[in-house]
Amino acid sequence: MRVLIRNVTIFDGTGAPSVPGAVLVEGDRIAAVLHDETAIAQVAADRVIDGEGGTLMPGMVDSHTHLTWGSSVEKIYHQFILPPEELKVAAWRNARVLLDHGFTSAYSAGALGDRIEPELARVIEAGETPGPRLVPSTLERSPEGAEGVETGDVFNGRGPEAIRAFMAYCKDEGVRSVKLVVSGEDALKPGSAQDILYTDEEMIAAGEAAREQGLWIATHAYSPRAIALALEAGARILYHCSFADEAAIEAMAAKKDEIFYAPGPGVSVGALEANPPPHIDMSAMKASAAERLELEAKLVPELKRRGVRVLIGGDYGFPFNPNGRNARDLEHFVAHYGYTPAEALHAATGLGGELMGIDVGQVREGWLADLLLIDGDPVQDIAILQDKDRIRMIMKGGDLYKAPAYQGVIA
Repeated sequence: MRVLIRNVTIFDGTGAPSVPGAVLVEGDRIAAVLHDETAIAQVAADRVIDGEGGTLMPGMVDSHTHLTWGSSVEKIYHQFILPPEELKVAAWRNARVLLDHGFTSAYSAGALGDRIEPELARVIEAGETPGPRLVPSTLERSPEGAEGVETGDVFNGRGPEAIRAFMAYCKDEGVRSVKLVVSGEDALKPGSAQDILYTDEEMIAAGEAAREQGLWIATHAYSPRAIALALEAGARILYHCSFADEAAIEAMAAKKDEIFYAPGPGVSVGALEANPPPHIDMSAMKASAAERLELEAKLVPELKRRGVRVLIGGDYGFPFNPNGRNARDLEHFVAHYGYTPAEALHAATGLGGELMGIDVGQVREGWLADLLLIDGDPVQDIAILQDKDRIRMIMKGGDLYKAPAYQGVIA
């Protein structure tokens, strides 16, 4: 099947300015990106999609995804931990919700259930349920800290050998990225973001074992010491890093070609906007969110200036920050970090594709045909990506998950 998408302005995901043109898709790949009208008119295709002047762009990538954090724009849960049967229903729903909203790839930042994400990734890949291309994780592994801080679960006990056993377990289960919670969390226990939940020996063992098993590491890291441990372990992506000092910034910049960074503004903004009932005390979470946003307003532009690859993805899945609102992160990057809309789009496409490690995130010949057709120009108005009805077409691997209302067809 050859599909020609024409009469569009192409944002190609590289950060280059948008240009008019057309894209030919053959099978699951982009066969050609065309800009000459004469050449476009001569293309033979089985189906022609008239973009009607809209924007054609890569599918978006969420780099900090929690599909098992149950709440979505379609169903809000007022409890965080769900029964296993309902957890699976929520995860499958959330995968579809992300795809509905233009996210064709997702990198997991940890799950609330063991084995569930590898299974979900398999059925998505098999076409048995809709969802983004998924780098699956397992339960977030966060041991009890020196001050009694506990934000997750421990598998296989403590110590370097236990860490090695855990990595082998993850490999056997089909996990591709292991989430390590290295710092505490002020939103849950004020002041705990400075606590370190792993020993140096455990983090070194984690890095060695991950490399041996062919796994990636994602880290929840706030403080300079936590950042240093994450870097020493060879983490692929670091989340938050809000309290980074100059030495930590230098260390991250020195590894800019090896790491990715996602600050996660979505959860902070969501917490500040939340209006909980009187019996729910979110004061610590709101205070932490305000502090993080203030610190990141300086940190994120500086890391970007030094060439660190900064990605969107904001802990969506809380009832005040549900899955499906993920595209809000692009607007947050503009409002809080000083990005232009085009720079935010680049973070959500081209840079996100680099994190996934596959040929996605760019409108480029030979790459996977994960494409969105937008009614309007997100380079001019980044907020339109928050309206799924403005996404006229969603294509994943050449298959039309959502077809535009009007298509021309060549017999």
